[in-house]
Amino acid sequence: MNYVFDKELQEAIIIKRNSQFTMNVDINGETVKCHCPATTRIGDVDLAGVYCLVSKSDDPKRKLKYTVEAVSFDNPDSNDKNWVGINLILSNRIVEYLLNTHQLDEMVKDYDEVRREVFLGSSKLDFLVGNTYLEVKTPLTTVNVKYGDRIKTKKVTPFSSTDRMVRHVGELAASLKDHERAILLTVQQYEETEIKPHLHSTHYEEVKAAMTEAINKGVESWNINLKFTPTGVSLLKLTDTTQDLLSY
Repeated sequence: MNYVFDKELQEAIIIKRNSQFTMNVDINGETVKCHCPATTRIGDVDLAGVYCLVSKSDDPKRKLKYTVEAVSFDNPDSNDKNWVGINLILSNRIVEYLLNTHQLDEMVKDYDEVRREVFLGSSKLDFLVGNTYLEVKTPLTTVNVKYGDRIKTKKVTPFSSTDRMVRHVGELAASLKDHERAILLTVQQYEETEIKPHLHSTHYEEVKAAMTEAINKGVESWNINLKFTPTGVSLLKLTDTTQDLLSY
């Protein structure tokens, strides 16, 4: 059971990333300013010349009609590109679909309702599935795919904005006082083909301490890998990574 897009995505070429929020993209020979739904960096790749998939909105109120939904770090002439989805909002839609179609029953089951955007303390968490709180993360600063030999990389600096992550993990741990389970779910909108070294954040020790404390209180960590295509997304793998984080 695949998550199917309303319209098939169109292949294009990134000319440059202008800012956190926009990219110039070559669509059928025309330079178009497109929305970028990933505000963080995308791996350590120079995106100029990288192939991408774009969606087009028919909403007349949209200033930018196109959105870059995925990129490929394969060589441009690759016939079977491994697309890396970069739309963080899409991750939540996919997770909701997978929950409603019971494709994640290995992780959570025996629920009658899937609720979105539930408040817990001072945080708004992504889902309440039965009696399990679920927070979804889509990390892109490290992308675990093999790069084509014509893909250019660049030097990157450690990620420093971790306050929201620490707060949400703490809230998840606190939820276990009244609820049976809490899960931190990492969504990778691509097929892993090469594990890359993880660059520690500037607040690594703080994040690790918060994560360890939360897991010791019962918070679980799971990971899903997806196959991203121009027509839709399918689940490749669901993995319990709780013990991996404790030994990280």
